[in-house]
Amino acid sequence: MSLEEVQAESYDYEQTLMYGKFTSELRDFARNESFKMRRERAERRLEEQDSETASGAYSAWARIKRFVVTRIGEDWLFLLIIGLVMAILSFTMDYLIERCQQAHVWLFKNLTDIVILQYLIWIIYPMVLISFAVGFTNLVSVNAIGSGIPEMKTVLRGIQLSQYLSLRTLIAKLIGLIASLGSGIPLGKEGPFVHIASIVGAQMTKFLTHFNTIFNNEAHNNELLASAAAVGVACNFAAPIGGVLFSIEVTATYFAVRNYWRGFFAAVCGAFLFRLASVFVKDEETITALFITGFRTDFPFDPLEILAFVVIGIVSGFGGALFVYFHHRVVELRRKYRNKTQFLEKSRFIYPLIVVFLISTLEFPMGFGKFTAGELTQKQTIDQLFSNFTWSSGKGLDQVQNNVIAFWDKPNVYVSLVLFIVVKFVSTAVAVSLPVPAGVFFPVFVIGAAFGRLVGETMATWFPTGINGATIIPGGYAVVGAAAMSGSVTHTVSTSVIVFELTGQITHILPVMIAVLISNAIAQYLQPSFYDSIIQIKKLPFLPDLRRGRTYDIMVKDIMKHRLYFLSYRSSYADLKTLLYKSDLRSFPIVDSPDSMILLGSVQRRNVQQMLFRHRNKWLKERETATLNLTVNTPDSGLRVSPANGITIVEQPSSPVSSGAATPTSPTSRTPSPFRRLGEHVASLLRRSSSPMPAEELTNVHSMSGKTLTDQEIEEEDWPGEFLQSQMDFGDCQIDASPFQLVERTSLHKAHSLFALLGLSHFYVTSIGRLVGVVALKEITEAIEGANKGEMRNQREASCVSDADETTASEAFEMQPLTGSNA
Repeated sequence: MSLEEVQAESYDYEQTLMYGKFTSELRDFARNESFKMRRERAERRLEEQDSETASGAYSAWARIKRFVVTRIGEDWLFLLIIGLVMAILSFTMDYLIERCQQAHVWLFKNLTDIVILQYLIWIIYPMVLISFAVGFTNLVSVNAIGSGIPEMKTVLRGIQLSQYLSLRTLIAKLIGLIASLGSGIPLGKEGPFVHIASIVGAQMTKFLTHFNTIFNNEAHNNELLASAAAVGVACNFAAPIGGVLFSIEVTATYFAVRNYWRGFFAAVCGAFLFRLASVFVKDEETITALFITGFRTDFPFDPLEILAFVVIGIVSGFGGALFVYFHHRVVELRRKYRNKTQFLEKSRFIYPLIVVFLISTLEFPMGFGKFTAGELTQKQTIDQLFSNFTWSSGKGLDQVQNNVIAFWDKPNVYVSLVLFIVVKFVSTAVAVSLPVPAGVFFPVFVIGAAFGRLVGETMATWFPTGINGATIIPGGYAVVGAAAMSGSVTHTVSTSVIVFELTGQITHILPVMIAVLISNAIAQYLQPSFYDSIIQIKKLPFLPDLRRGRTYDIMVKDIMKHRLYFLSYRSSYADLKTLLYKSDLRSFPIVDSPDSMILLGSVQRRNVQQMLFRHRNKWLKERETATLNLTVNTPDSGLRVSPANGITIVEQPSSPVSSGAATPTSPTSRTPSPFRRLGEHVASLLRRSSSPMPAEELTNVHSMSGKTLTDQEIEEEDWPGEFLQSQMDFGDCQIDASPFQLVERTSLHKAHSLFALLGLSHFYVTSIGRLVGVVALKEITEAIEGANKGEMRNQREASCVSDADETTASEAFEMQPLTGSNA
């Protein structure tokens, strides 16, 4: 009895009409193999410890490390370290940014008294810093440009962005962010810090050897990156609860509850250490809120004031949608004129310098800036807008309060606030389009606070004695406006929690929640969020939300690609070579045969690349060994050696019959069932997952470092013709025996839910087990956008017309490229 038959009987395999089945589950077998693997790893670990002890290298530090790892757990230690690192980075960056902004004001005030020179100093200083930020980020890593949240939203969906989480990007992001925020133009730090925290989380595995195993699992990797994103927000506002909720809202469609503890643990560590650093450097006496307020708690607002808070929510909703639309138009106009004119194309510094020059001119304190409090930084502006006294009354104020009003009373409080809102609105929308690391949350937070303050001051003027005896608190209106405006731009509700943690009070919890919900409802109806708008501008892979349209009537058979690349168990290595040359897909389906098209599984491109080169090298080695043995055993037979196709071939002129030792094994006439062969691979797959590939099998494998073979590299390799015509052997190739698949009648609504919930990049469409098509993220996105616009055209006809224009790429089996399908 052959080995295949013995293994098949051990699994109680029965062949059926279509698939075949195992009457005994493989669960027990897999459990035993897993137990053996764990036992082998434990034995190897003990051997390593014994060797270290014998050599004197097993020190007390190694024992402490082992105790910490085994008792606390990998995740806890990882999250604690990332919270510590991000707190240090956030505090250091805040210190450097504040010093840069103070230097700007000091140079303006103290260097000279001549207005022209003061103006030149005021505009040249930010232009120099922005030019440095533009040049440095473009020189080191262009991935550092922008907020970072849109890209992280894409990464957490499972899409790999090249070099986005690299060390070069981290350096460019840190230094570029310090320079851009230190210039004083209206930019934020929150979005870039989410990116920075994610990079730190990804790069920690390269510096801390113990944590290398954490990122082996892709799902676990995404969970830790999501926790790192929460730390990025928490370290900016010292708001751990709001930071976790905000990161969930802006980076995830569905969130695993089991990941809650990771996010909160890391965020609390980061926020606590961030505020504790202020106590250490004597900036604060104790750990307090970042923008602490002193609103009265006994009667914070009258119920009739809810109408004013509703107005703030409505205006903020329209304002947030207008901000996203205006920014989108700015980017489109910039691209349009950059392509039509050569002026902006000459240098990457021209556009940023023009924008910074205009913004600095508008904020010049001796010019127009005196009407818009241009001398204040964003943090100072928030402190004054949240102040707990009425600006418009001007009575009974102390010297500190008079100093505050001095920035806002030219010509009066109302005009100054209106001009401030308009200037900041336009300048922020333009500034965030610059090619520098920049966020948008805090600038729109300031705009919303200014609008809320304007409504509060207006209410205080209309009702000087208050409503029903309750004095109006304009600072509370500013808090409501800040939460509503920032929530409408980002489409988040967690901004309400952030303002509570920022101010240290929840007296206005109901007005804040009402305004945020109203502003979100309006903004979501009119425009996508700012981050989704950036995704559309950069054309990043994303999954739009279902808004309207009859998505239950559209089936996956109407949008799927009907012709596709595939492999079968009858394919030859020549077919595989053609497949790799013609297609750039990341995975391929495996079918039983081109006739039946029964879907058996899928295989990654990287795995088949390794298998192709490994088998080629093995075939050449066997041929050379056979040739050498034949030459040694028959020294006088008149053999001659000649190269052909880059390999050594032994020829016998006296006999047309070649030696059987030099011929590779041909496929047997009896072909075992594909499912039987898949069952036989279970044990080898389990073993290979725990042990590295032998060094001799890595020869000429180009994709071991994550690199994908190019068409030129495939063509330049030496490929023996006899090897290419042989049948492929999947015995040592990792195969996914259960790729995600749906039936033809699955609705678009269900397919969208599965894509969003599972983070899929594609799924196969089957009919009674037969592979009939594939649907990738591109097809889902196009179908949902059409459904949201009310376009109910027949997607199947459009797909068929598109496929009919394509040509067949291989004679061995019919294949068609899945254009845009990131399978």
